[in-house]
Amino acid sequence: MARDAFSVLDSAELTAFHRKVTVLSAAGMFLDGYDITVIAVALPTVTKQWHMSSFMTGAVSAAAVIGMFVGALVFGRLTDRLGRKKMYLVNLIGFVVLALLAALAQDAWQLLAARFLLGLALGADYTISTSLLAEYAPARRRGTLMTRLGATWFVGAATTYVLALLLLPLGNVMWRVMLVLGAVFALIVLWMRRSIPESPRWLAAQGREDEARAVLTELGDTTAVVTETPASETVSPWRALLTLPLVRFTFFCCGFWFMYTMSYYGITLYTPTILEQVTTGTRGTYTGSLIIALVGVAGAVAGVLLVDRVGRRPLLITGFIGMFLALTTLALWQNPGLTGLVVLLGAAVLFANSGPGIVNLVYPSEVFPTPVRATANGLATAVSRIGAIIGTLWLPTLISKWGLHHVLWLFVGASVIGLAIAVGLAPETKGRTLEELSAAHTRRPETVAVKG
Repeated sequence: MARDAFSVLDSAELTAFHRKVTVLSAAGMFLDGYDITVIAVALPTVTKQWHMSSFMTGAVSAAAVIGMFVGALVFGRLTDRLGRKKMYLVNLIGFVVLALLAALAQDAWQLLAARFLLGLALGADYTISTSLLAEYAPARRRGTLMTRLGATWFVGAATTYVLALLLLPLGNVMWRVMLVLGAVFALIVLWMRRSIPESPRWLAAQGREDEARAVLTELGDTTAVVTETPASETVSPWRALLTLPLVRFTFFCCGFWFMYTMSYYGITLYTPTILEQVTTGTRGTYTGSLIIALVGVAGAVAGVLLVDRVGRRPLLITGFIGMFLALTTLALWQNPGLTGLVVLLGAAVLFANSGPGIVNLVYPSEVFPTPVRATANGLATAVSRIGAIIGTLWLPTLISKWGLHHVLWLFVGASVIGLAIAVGLAPETKGRTLEELSAAHTRRPETVAVKG
């Protein structure tokens, strides 16, 4: 395709359309953060109400994360085959229906099943929203716009605790009402997303030049020349990701994201449970959890402001260093009390969210070419969910056997490995168009072709 075919998209100036795509993609991430975190509010209640074992508690907590593993793999590939827009709408229907099913669960197994199915939709949105926004975002502002997705995830998580405090008088039905509210939010976003056109970059990669040109014209570019991508050898997208030259970026994106989620999910999905050990009263537990979540939002906002100024690589490295220092201090401090826990967990989340927690949505969308972008996003998301599963499914059991301080060393180790991966492999991608990045990261980006 012509080098300047997407100039209307890569303009340094943000248009109303850019803002609209960003807001609607971020809305999906808000729902992800909300629906993932709401189980942290539900666990103390349902564990007692349904007399759940520590393993079942971990299983219910991890169910949505396991669903995300499957959903990201399956729907990432489908998004590259069927298009961004179609999947952009279908997965929101899943949000609505499955959140309602979870709200109606009558026992632990029903809740587990509903949360797993909801996780399929959550995993799908990671791949769809990030790929679509990356392909529409201006090169010089792409980092800022993409990291807003991550920041909005943390806003969704914090909103969970705000609503928990407001709805506390509802008692044992509070968590059901919160799941219903999640379905209502999703229905509103579904209605608003219907007007977003298909990605012209994806259309061009599929050889649908006329449709790509029509979208660009609709967005205000009447001179764009979109030519068919010459096809070379057709290869499996999975094979493309696991062979040179892309395998380096596959390992990098999967590796650092895995290490981040193992620590982050282990901490955040059990924040109320951890704080319960040093405080009395549900209100104090949720207040402490809200403070930690708000500190995390502040970290994400800092990352958004810095990502297109200092770059992706410095944020990633600094984030892992901060996580290491905060978690190591917490692991060495035997009796930190409520204040100490809130301060140190808040510090860990602050650094996590300002670095790996937001660039994890940027890197996979930048370093991989259009034909495999959603597949790569899906693979990285899926591998990261394995880390999240380790951090959630087994945490209650490990804490009961080893104690919290010993388990924290597992998270310290994850931050060290994540730091090593970042230092050794993280590229700097700020300010470059997707076509420039493809040219730098593949042998001949204009001839990328994969099996449908």
